[in-house]
Amino acid sequence: MFNVGGNVRFDIRDTTSRVYRKVWEMTAFAGFLTAREAAKAMVPRGRGTMIFTGATASLRGGRGFSAFAGGKHALRALAQSMARELGPQNIHVAHVVIDGAIDTEWIKANFPERYNAGPDAILAPDDIAEAYWQLHRQKRSAWTFEMDLRPWRESW
Repeated sequence: MFNVGGNVRFDIRDTTSRVYRKVWEMTAFAGFLTAREAAKAMVPRGRGTMIFTGATASLRGGRGFSAFAGGKHALRALAQSMARELGPQNIHVAHVVIDGAIDTEWIKANFPERYNAGPDAILAPDDIAEAYWQLHRQKRSAWTFEMDLRPWRESW
């Protein structure tokens, strides 16, 4: 599984080339490096599962999130290419869009209004883990490439 944040918000006029490059390195390039090494181990075994964690930014860019969206779009494209290349070699590659806040101490401290918004307003880590486990256990006749996870109360 590969997941990295890098969810920074800057007006495009204030986004430095260094910030954009670093966010791309954290999201897309690090995903490539991780996946390449995992593929080197999985292909000879003839099995494996790689799950890339994306975000809403993987599908559409938001105002102020040019760096994050660029990196997450690139990560999704990497996962698509790998799924087509490695699927025939019995390697399941999936991309999961996480759309919403996750129940963590960081969310609790930095977004108390989201954290305290009531039941089903944020994603539970155990429920995310269960969805990832289901991806791993899928039969080849019905492999999922992309899954979208969001809390029940998330507006989309």
